[in-house]
Amino acid sequence: MTAYAVAHLRTTSSHDDVITYIELIQETMDPYGGRFLVHGPEVEVVEGEWPGTLVLLAFPDLDSAHDWYASPAYRKILPLRTAHIAGDIILAEGVAPGYDARQTAAAIRAAAEPES
Repeated sequence: MTAYAVAHLRTTSSHDDVITYIELIQETMDPYGGRFLVHGPEVEVVEGEWPGTLVLLAFPDLDSAHDWYASPAYRKILPLRTAHIAGDIILAEGVAPGYDARQTAAAIRAAAEPES
């Protein structure tokens, strides 16, 4: 099942280290099937606050996302970004094809009902 790496980057920088990081990141993702879905656009905030920008990566599965993030190639370039840009990164598995939120709601409702 597709997995995603989501980065909420609260600051930006055009520091040479960050540019080098951007130049090198794709080659760290390629062995794990990673690809960019979103890469730092201006975001339109329609609810709440979102200081900063968004990066969204897709991987074939959660193991691939974990393996990429822990890979020696990525760990080597990671400080180029983290030294200059504050942010949060999460990994999350997507939903299965045919997912229906109503089924999730029904399971939550059933679990919350008091036992008779």
